[in-house]
Amino acid sequence: MIRNLWGIGEVSAYLGVPAGTLYQWRTRGYGPPGRRVGKYVRYKPDDVERWFESLDEG
Repeated sequence: MIRNLWGIGEVSAYLGVPAGTLYQWRTRGYGPPGRRVGKYVRYKPDDVERWFESLDEG
């Protein structure tokens, strides 16, 4: 099954963090891996979920 890519809004909602935080994380090399598609940043849902699961419970 093909899943649609997520934009900043979907990732923000999934993680419960403001979109601005995602942009800050990208500039610092932190957060789920995203790719630029033209002027947009897109995320694979599986990558976002895998990144989240890799975080320490703290």
